[in-house]
Amino acid sequence: MNPTDQARQISFQQTLMSARRTMLMSEILRLAMDSFRASKMRFALTALGMVIGTASVILVVTIGMTGKQYILQELQKIETNSVELEYAGGGATAAERVRYNDFLTLDDEKAVIAQLPGVIYASPILTMHNRISFGGGVTKDTLVLGISPQYQNIRNLLVTNGRFLDDTDDSSHIKCAVVTQMFAKERYGSDDSAIGQTFEISGIPFTIIGVFKQAVDDFGQSELEDQTILIPYSVARYFTGTESVNQIYFSMRSMEEVPDAAKEIKRIVQARHRANSVYKTQTLKAMLTIAGEIANALTAILVLVAAVTLAVGGVGIMNIMLANVRARVREIGIRKALGATYREIKLQFLAEAIIISLVGGLVGTIVGLALPLSIRFFTNYNLPISIWSVVIALTSAMLVGVIFGTIPATRAAQLNPVEALKYE
Repeated sequence: MNPTDQARQISFQQTLMSARRTMLMSEILRLAMDSFRASKMRFALTALGMVIGTASVILVVTIGMTGKQYILQELQKIETNSVELEYAGGGATAAERVRYNDFLTLDDEKAVIAQLPGVIYASPILTMHNRISFGGGVTKDTLVLGISPQYQNIRNLLVTNGRFLDDTDDSSHIKCAVVTQMFAKERYGSDDSAIGQTFEISGIPFTIIGVFKQAVDDFGQSELEDQTILIPYSVARYFTGTESVNQIYFSMRSMEEVPDAAKEIKRIVQARHRANSVYKTQTLKAMLTIAGEIANALTAILVLVAAVTLAVGGVGIMNIMLANVRARVREIGIRKALGATYREIKLQFLAEAIIISLVGGLVGTIVGLALPLSIRFFTNYNLPISIWSVVIALTSAMLVGVIFGTIPATRAAQLNPVEALKYE
C-alpha cells in the first residue's frame, strides 16, 4: 500500500471512529432519557435537591449584594466624598512648634476652590468649648463650632425643625445658632420649643433658628457630639480673635476623586505656607472600602453555606444512582454481552447523573431568579442580580453531577457480565 492510500485509510478510520462516537453518545443520551421516562417520580425527587441547592446559591448572592448595597448607601450618607484638612504643627523643635504657628486660614480655602475644580462644597471649622447654662444652676461643657452654611451639605445634616444657617447669617454676622436634638430636648424639652429661644455663649445672646441631626450614625468619625452648637464662622472668630481655623472640609463631586483630591489639596496649601509646616488630610474612603470587603467576605461565607445544600443534593444523586445500578444489573450484563465497553457503560450512568443535576440546576436557577425579578416587577425595590451567581450555580450543579455520579457509574462499568447475567 502506497503512502497516499495509507493516509486515506487512516483518515477514513478516524472519520468512522468519530461518527461511531457521535452515534454512541447520542445512543447513551437516548438510553438515559428512556430511563428517566420509566422512573419519572424518582427522577423528580432526585433533582429536587439540586433545585433547592441552586436556588439557594442565587438567593444568597442576591441577599449578600443587597446587603452590601444598603451598607454602602448608608455609609455614603456620612459624606465619604469629603476631605478633611488640618494643621499638624511645624518647626524642628517643640519650642519652634509653639512659637511659629502656621494655622490654616480662609485664604487657603479660597485657593483650593480656585485651583481644584472638583470641589463642590467647602467649610472652615472653628472649634470652641463653652460652659452653657441648662437652667436650675446646671451648666455643661458644650461644643461650639463656627462653620459656613455649606457645612450642612458636607456632613449631610438633616434639619428637623426651623432652618439651617445661610449666607446672610454669615455675611451679616447674625448671632444665631443651630443645635442638636439632644441639646434642644435637654434644655427646652423638645425640638419645637427650642426654636426662637435665646441662650448665651460667653455672655453674648444667641437665638436658636434650627435643630438638626445627622442623617446616619457616623461611628464617631466626625467632630460632632451629642451636645453641639453650630454658629456662623464670621461670629465664631470674634471669640478667638484670629483668622486661623482648626480644619477645613472640602466635598468632592464623587468618591473616586477623593484620593487624588486629598493629595492636591495638601500640595496647594503646603505651597502657601512655610516648608517645615505639616498639614494632614483625612478621608473616609478607607472605611467604605473596608465595609465593601467585609460585605463580600460575608457573601462568600453564605455562598459556601448554600453550597452545602448542593453537596447534600449530590449525595442524593449518588444514592439514587447506586440504587439504579443495583436495579439494572441484568440490563448492564446484557449490554456487556452484546459488546458494550467499560467506557460506554460508565458514560451512560455518568450522563444520567449529570442530566439529573443539570435539570435540577436549571429549574433552581429559574426559581432563584424568580423572587428578585418579582420584587423588581411588583415593587419599587431594585434588587441587584448577578449573572455570575447564575454561572456559579450552573457550574456547581454540573460539577456535583460529575463528582457524585462517578462512583455509581464506575461501579456499573466494573460489573462482571457473567455475574450480572446471573443476577436476579
